[in-house]
Amino acid sequence: MTAELHRQALTHRSAGQVNNERLEFLGDALVNFVVADELFRRFPKVDEGTLTRMRAALVRESALAELARELDLGAKLILGPGELKSGGHRRDSILADAVEALAAATYVQQGLDAATQLVRDWFAPRVAALDPAWHGKDGKTRLQEWLQAKGLGLPAYQLIAAEGPEHAKTFEVSCEVEALQQKRHARGHSRKLAETRAAEALLAELEKKA
Repeated sequence: MTAELHRQALTHRSAGQVNNERLEFLGDALVNFVVADELFRRFPKVDEGTLTRMRAALVRESALAELARELDLGAKLILGPGELKSGGHRRDSILADAVEALAAATYVQQGLDAATQLVRDWFAPRVAALDPAWHGKDGKTRLQEWLQAKGLGLPAYQLIAAEGPEHAKTFEVSCEVEALQQKRHARGHSRKLAETRAAEALLAELEKKA
């Protein structure tokens, strides 16, 4: 990869017009595809819903940011003055974008095979550590089991809003673990879906901090 393209992949939009936004756009699709392909091949008996949840666990923002920290990308990011001052090199969204941009830059410069191998190498230990039985459970069940394993009480769900016509309502729900002072909100086209999404978001945050 040329030094110029590598620099662009690590340049946040706050640092100028030549930045990694376009590369991040391409890299998002690339990382999702390679991870999906790896899961499809590695777990031939796992159903589509579980594969989807497994992929989501691997490519969510917090997981990509953790990978970026392992690669020490924070110290290499090129940020504008405002982001430098506010600690942008530690922000999950900026770190995750840099991972995706680097994958895309490898694809642009070296082709699909090289980019695919890079992403596979990045995710190999994470894929190996996945448990389909765990990810086959919905977010509410997984959150409950995680809390029980820590000796904590059940999460509390609260309906925040229900908007739209009766046949096409959108529900907003909060999921809170009072003992940990953690709460997340999510929306869905049913209350159950909103609760599941809120539980998944909260579990992702708790796992990140564990």
